[in-house]
Amino acid sequence: MIYETSYDSGHKPFSPDLKRGKWDKPTDYIFACFGLALKLDIFVASYWFFFDMGIFGMLPYLVYMVIYLVPIMVIHSFMGQFSSSGFISAFRLSPFFKGMGYVSVFLTIAMLIYYSIFAAVPLLFMINSFRPTLPWSCEGFKLWYNESDGRKTTCNMTISEDLTDISDNNTHFHRILFHVPSVLYFLNHFESVQGEYYTDLGQESELSWRFVSLFLLVWAMVAFIFYKFSETAKFGKFLRYMVIGTLILLLLCFGRFLFLPGALLGLKKYVTPSQEEMAMGIGSTFIMVLHAFGAGWGSVIALSSFNGFKTDIMSYSWIISFGQIFIFTMFGLVSFMLEHYYNGIEGSFDLQVLTHWTLFLSSATALSSLGWPNLWTFIYYTMLLMAALIVITTQIFTVLQSLFDEFEILRVRKQEVTFGLIGGIAVCSFYFCTNHGITFFAALGLDAIFSHSLLHLLLLLVVLWIYGRERFQRDIEFMLGQPFASWKIFILRFIAPIILILCLVLGIFVCYMEHSYTSPIVLGISIVLVILPMMAIPGYGIYYIYRSTGSFCERFKRTCRPTDWYPVEMEHRQQYEEAVSNTDMTQQLTAVPN
Repeated sequence: MIYETSYDSGHKPFSPDLKRGKWDKPTDYIFACFGLALKLDIFVASYWFFFDMGIFGMLPYLVYMVIYLVPIMVIHSFMGQFSSSGFISAFRLSPFFKGMGYVSVFLTIAMLIYYSIFAAVPLLFMINSFRPTLPWSCEGFKLWYNESDGRKTTCNMTISEDLTDISDNNTHFHRILFHVPSVLYFLNHFESVQGEYYTDLGQESELSWRFVSLFLLVWAMVAFIFYKFSETAKFGKFLRYMVIGTLILLLLCFGRFLFLPGALLGLKKYVTPSQEEMAMGIGSTFIMVLHAFGAGWGSVIALSSFNGFKTDIMSYSWIISFGQIFIFTMFGLVSFMLEHYYNGIEGSFDLQVLTHWTLFLSSATALSSLGWPNLWTFIYYTMLLMAALIVITTQIFTVLQSLFDEFEILRVRKQEVTFGLIGGIAVCSFYFCTNHGITFFAALGLDAIFSHSLLHLLLLLVVLWIYGRERFQRDIEFMLGQPFASWKIFILRFIAPIILILCLVLGIFVCYMEHSYTSPIVLGISIVLVILPMMAIPGYGIYYIYRSTGSFCERFKRTCRPTDWYPVEMEHRQQYEEAVSNTDMTQQLTAVPN
């Protein structure tokens, strides 16, 4: 036996799930990873970042692709594809760090608890788009809005008492604030946030039963998807058609938004940004790169585990990265055109339109100003709903399969576990139907900057230092029949960590600032599902050492060495044993003195 087994350390050996299945087509893996880029809460948190750097501001993204995105994606894909395991069992590569897989489970659940908002909001606008007069159009707005409230909207651009003073060297500027009807329509479902966009933490929690019903509908749709497409091949086909359909609708909506007043000007500015805008936006590309690996960080590991053993993950990683750039760029263009549409309405510095959640809320009123508003509203929000369902179902799928791979006892109860997990997350998500939850949920999304940066740093330590670059390159070459260049190894070992440390520091700062003003309950969720699970990394390592035999040094070395690390299919496993034996023999002969 040329690799260490669990028997040697006194643990139960790994038992692969031979019925887990594979993708119906190799490209299903690509589409599944494209779907990871449809996690759009990054645009909701844009007050922390700048997305107006223009298309040339994406050039740093290409640099990051070469430096660490594509190489790290290859590492993720390698771990899943080589082991045919989810993001927990794949850490047989170095069992001491298997806690990283459990952290990924909690991070994914933390995202799923709040992300149903991004499906419920599109449902709200889709359902009401069947009304003859849209409630957020200037005509429909008058039917339900109380004009004595005193707030002015984009439907009535006149001076009001709603003023904000901005002091600068004792000079006072008065900016007249105008509200977007579709944003007010959304806020109308929460009495305590109708007057302000941010809930006073001193106010009692208020539950919106309308949103509870929308959340129930969202989770019913998710449950139906897993009822019909629980098998890997069927789920991959479902994702393929959903992603293709979402991108087609995105392109259609992009073409329609071109007819908005000011949209072409915004598009021109996007293509020719100023140096200041590019400089301010460069930092945001760090965040886009971190989102490439999914909400739970380990999604790519789990998705790649359904690939064939010889799938060319190197080429696929480049295709996935460019595809994700395209998705980010298209949503950025739509958001940019909407912002410039409202900037055109402002007309001067004295006026300000209070856009909010531009892609999800302010866009509805903009669509109502175009021809066939009901139809285009339905198409646009169908696209956003499909994007949200892709993200939610993909993340649940990766969590479930990772649990089934790690815990053999769960495999005989897959249906109960699946719907139990969906039901549990659905119940927890109802907090975000309250005024506090709907206001402060973005804090959980920003936690990913910190958690993903830390986990990437640990992954580089595990694969390239503890497992070793030589063994990693050997395994990659055995699996793909092509080498992993040494210059990439050098960049991953010595340059990528510098960038990740900068992201880690940025993430700590952003999380601290965001949680300083957020709801205590949201802070508690963050502590329970993000901070405390990080303790599982050293905790599981200590537990694994305790269960092993021998002296402390022997136990520690054994827990860091790969255990049961081999291809699952017997043919590839035998070939791997021969390849490793030959490599070890060559190294021994080379080491013999002349």
